Amino acid sequence: MYLNCKTYFSYRYGTFPHELLVLTASELAVKTMALTNINNTSDIWDFVSACKRAGIKPVAGVEIRNEDTLCYLLLSRNNEGFFQINRFLSTHLIAKAPFPDRVELGADVFVIYPFNKEWLQSEPLLTVNEYMGVQTTEVNKLYGVDMQQWGSRLLMRHPVTFQDKVHYNVHRLLRAIDKNIILSKQEDTHKAGEHETFMPPATLLLAFEAYPQIIINTFLLMEKCSLDMDYEEDKNKKHASASKEDDRQLLEKLATDGLLYRYGKTNTVARERVLKELKIINDLNFNAYFLITWEILQYARSRGFFHVGRGSGANSIVAYCMQITDVDPIELDLYFERFLNPYRTSPPDFDIDFSWVDRDDIIDFVFKKYGKEHVALLGMYTTFQYKATVRELGKVYGLPKTEIDLLAEGRLQSDDKVHAQILRYSDLIKDFPNHLSIHPGGMLISENPIHYYTATDLPPKGFYTTQIDMFVAENISLFKFDILSQRGLGHIKDTVDLVRKTRGIAIDIHDVELFKQDKRVAQQIRSADTIGCFYIESPSMRQLLKKLRCSDYLTLVAASSIIRPGVGQSGMMQEYIYRYHNPDKFEYLHPKMKELLQETYGVMVYQEDVIKVAHHFGGLDMAESDILRRAMSGKYRGTKQMQRLEEQFFLNCKARGYDPGISREVWRQISSFAGYSFSKAHSASFAVESYQSLYLKTYYPVEFMVAVINNFGGFYNRALYFQQLIKHGATVYNPCINNSDYLTSIKNDIVYVGFIHIKDLERALMEKILEERDRNGAYLHLQDFIERTQVPPEQLNTLIKVNALRFTGKTKGELLWEANTLQKTNTRRIPAGQSLFQEPEISFQLPALKQNRLKDMMQDIELLGFTLENMFELVDADPYQHKLAADIPGCVHQTVTCLVYLICTKDTYTKKNKEVMHFGTWLDVKGDWVDSVHFPESARRYPFQKRGFYFITGKVIEEFGVHTIAVEQMEKAGIKKLNS
Repeated sequence: MYLNCKTYFSYRYGTFPHELLVLTASELAVKTMALTNINNTSDIWDFVSACKRAGIKPVAGVEIRNEDTLCYLLLSRNNEGFFQINRFLSTHLIAKAPFPDRVELGADVFVIYPFNKEWLQSEPLLTVNEYMGVQTTEVNKLYGVDMQQWGSRLLMRHPVTFQDKVHYNVHRLLRAIDKNIILSKQEDTHKAGEHETFMPPATLLLAFEAYPQIIINTFLLMEKCSLDMDYEEDKNKKHASASKEDDRQLLEKLATDGLLYRYGKTNTVARERVLKELKIINDLNFNAYFLITWEILQYARSRGFFHVGRGSGANSIVAYCMQITDVDPIELDLYFERFLNPYRTSPPDFDIDFSWVDRDDIIDFVFKKYGKEHVALLGMYTTFQYKATVRELGKVYGLPKTEIDLLAEGRLQSDDKVHAQILRYSDLIKDFPNHLSIHPGGMLISENPIHYYTATDLPPKGFYTTQIDMFVAENISLFKFDILSQRGLGHIKDTVDLVRKTRGIAIDIHDVELFKQDKRVAQQIRSADTIGCFYIESPSMRQLLKKLRCSDYLTLVAASSIIRPGVGQSGMMQEYIYRYHNPDKFEYLHPKMKELLQETYGVMVYQEDVIKVAHHFGGLDMAESDILRRAMSGKYRGTKQMQRLEEQFFLNCKARGYDPGISREVWRQISSFAGYSFSKAHSASFAVESYQSLYLKTYYPVEFMVAVINNFGGFYNRALYFQQLIKHGATVYNPCINNSDYLTSIKNDIVYVGFIHIKDLERALMEKILEERDRNGAYLHLQDFIERTQVPPEQLNTLIKVNALRFTGKTKGELLWEANTLQKTNTRRIPAGQSLFQEPEISFQLPALKQNRLKDMMQDIELLGFTLENMFELVDADPYQHKLAADIPGCVHQTVTCLVYLICTKDTYTKKNKEVMHFGTWLDVKGDWVDSVHFPESARRYPFQKRGFYFITGKVIEEFGVHTIAVEQMEKAGIKKLNS
């Protein structure tokens, strides 16, 4: 009889988690209840599952509101009714249209309006599926209502919104946050009634004892409602072709053809594995999943898009043969069962990366191919986190910003009651869902219309998005396709296109085996000359490559995993490097660990290692080991399973007679992976893309760096990439109105900076400059440019200051003087580029106006964000009077001083005392790298003061061939005066 219950998925309104809502109902012996969240059905299936465990009959519904106005409740009679509710809700959410005052959704949906006595007296009779809900606070208003006429249409409607008085206050605060108002400005219409807690059934019935018909109506209505869900039944699109058998045959044909392409005719090991995998795929009904992925990639190839197939799907030789991935599972000894096996407790998926430019096109194709009724992006929700909530509540309580900042950062010691309340309620609100968002790449393709399972919304991305998240989708057996994006593939695609355009060379970027065997590429990795290369360009990754002296694919696969914080924080990264170079100078933790981890020198590097150790060492079965692996990667919700697995692990270790200290150390190594571990196939996929980038950078460095710049992505800022472009021998010029394009371009072996890099230059003007140039040819002189483009004065000044009109042969000063004069002259001349006869340029007699090189560099930095000259020309000191990067290896244990330019920093904490320390990455005057470490004392005494030139002094330390300056003193260097 509780037909209007909410959880905290009534965003910024309800306060119940679904588990607590159901538990409270169970404790009150409630037999039937409906979940009716405001304008969403996000957690309905979690609610249904919890109700069935508690012996409660669940009813699915929704509370429809226009802003603060309650329109009506919708309750589903059955699954068809739930479908109608989701479709109705989605239609209005997607259209951003208000809900109608009255609605008719058919026989399978009940509509319950809020009680309105005047409405009863003026409106026509309610239909058979329409009711009016009366709250306990409204019973007295029934006096005078014609019960003979209306009695059969009235129900008990007691809303359940929060747990108690404390959570009523939480509700009020959430409403104030939602309205962005201080609490004193809150109105009654903004919030729920104070009575909306779980009232005991007896108390609720007592409130309506004078109206037994209303009680009977409520029970009869709830009796009519039901919702069924087979959580195990596969709900994804069942066939990619005409039938399951056709799918099986098509998949076998594609895999067999691909086997010939990948391995030739004689590889019996590969053939046997393909046949084994095809049987498992068919037995587990995953033929369609493979074929749909293949269809998506076929479309991508037809459009010239590049992709990387990664994640556990790369464990499949069938995926490799179908060119879903470029990772050879035989070469890396990857077992298919990591991806798909009869005992796996959670659905597998392919992670397919596309260029950030191409991804939306792929998503649009999937919607059009399989139909918007059956396709949606997977939703997720952002949650309230403690510090952000403190800030929000600080505003609600009307505190000044400085006080809010101190409170949020824990730097305000106070006995103030308001501060105490803010901190208390922030803790209560922590982890509440805040609003709907979009999963980074998940898409659902369902056999039945998607609205049978969830409502959809239309976030700014522009594609229909589910209100359920990945956990709910998995729970009801809707398996996602991960269509992801990254800029590294844009680097590769654009480089290949540039090389074809500028050099006439076609590159088979998928010939990864050739890249792996290339000696120049191997040397490129060994020297860590990897700037711009996907995943291996960061300072820490370049240091790791040097420490490993990495020059081969398998070592790069390992490096791609051990760089992750889980391995690094456990201390095992350092141990791995040592063991890699000294395979005979260490002992394995236990003979069983040697058996399991000999390939990685006894170090758990991959998720597969966690599974192997948990199963073979810790005695967990494969299903439990897979749950543990998912928990380690942050893909499993809840901690109870983890606690149980930990207890079982130690019980098993004890039963096997292991030394308790060894067992604890093994578990420590497992748990240090939490949230960070990679699958080996995932690391291998990253390494494949790294090799593709490395090959292009090695042989076509100019085209590669231009592609990196034009994709606006990488670890560093664009200034560094332009400097690297010059270092690799490119001739690079500032933007030029006669040669530059919107993006950076290569013309006749000269690189021209794109217009997009000019700060505050309007997009419309850029397009006009290019269109006019394409239509009527190059600009002849300043006057011609002004007349043809009608460039506004401030925009023209910007172009002149960035030297974009240098083709005129005049200095910036001369051009600025002429521009000012020309634009004040109201000439009606025909632009020279459009005239039948070339009219002479208006000439000016000007005094000599000198150019200042340093001023030009500073203007470039101001307007472009970088200079194409050597930045060290600006520093007011001689960098050659100090040690250069090339000198540092010869100064181990010595104290040195360098004059360097700061590129980036990384903050971390000491293990023992959790004190802040830093790592610094610098360039010297020759563009070579200098690395520094700033231990806590140095970090406190000499803080960084943004980007710029610094003198750093410290002792040179060496580790595995990598040299670092342990900074003992640091001072910002000055800039030369512009008149010098």
